[in-house]
Amino acid sequence: QVQLVESGGGLVQAGGSLRLSCAASGRTFSINAMGWFRQAPGKERDVVAAMKWSGGQTYYADSVKGRFTISRDNTKNTVYLQMNSLKPEDTAVYYCAADKNYRSSYLPPSRQSLYDYWGQGTQVTVSS
Repeated sequence: QVQLVESGGGLVQAGGSLRLSCAASGRTFSINAMGWFRQAPGKERDVVAAMKWSGGQTYYADSVKGRFTISRDNTKNTVYLQMNSLKPEDTAVYYCAADKNYRSSYLPPSRQSLYDYWGQGTQVTVSS
């Protein structure tokens, strides 16, 4: 089992920045990739960004390319999401997820169904 704990959410004005953190514990050696997803009120949960744990390959949703950056600190078993130039439409609950399955694909998975472990979520609210 892998446990994930997110932190760093909050209220920020449009144009501002936030950094989310997701600390993994437990069987972290089994992690293949980690991702950030978000769910806005009344909408489905969608991928934001993902990263292969060992190789560092990344995936970004088009809506956040150039504004968000996913990174990791393997020594701390932590993945980060740096969010810059935030917009009101970025308002959502942000979830961290971990994929424990080996995959031969170059990029990390973007489909939430492929992720096995989920954090509790952290609220990000961007005011206009």
